[in-house]
Amino acid sequence: IVSQKVNESLTERAAQFGLILDDISITHLQVAQQEAEKARFLVEKAEQQKKAAVIAAEGDAQAAVLLAKSFGTAGEGLVELRRIEAAEDIAYQLAKSRNVTYLPAGQNVLLNLPT
Repeated sequence: IVSQKVNESLTERAAQFGLILDDISITHLQVAQQEAEKARFLVEKAEQQKKAAVIAAEGDAQAAVLLAKSFGTAGEGLVELRRIEAAEDIAYQLAKSRNVTYLPAGQNVLLNLPT
């Protein structure tokens, strides 16, 4: 309806100057509408990311509470178990790497050469 009224008004006004208009296209409104839809999409995306961050934070908080309870009941044993698991993971990752050289432990690290 609006496009038709604009078309009629422009055709009449152009006829006063001796111009004949075949067709009129209103593209700025389409661009504005696309920009508005894009802005709505960005707002929705930001809201979803915010909700995801809140859910992740709640999960982390619950995990921290459970770990604290476990530490309280299991004592240092659970901490030691986590250390062993972490050491196993590190050893596994290092074993897969080609650029790792194993050196003996102790004070004579340089191939057990006498000092």
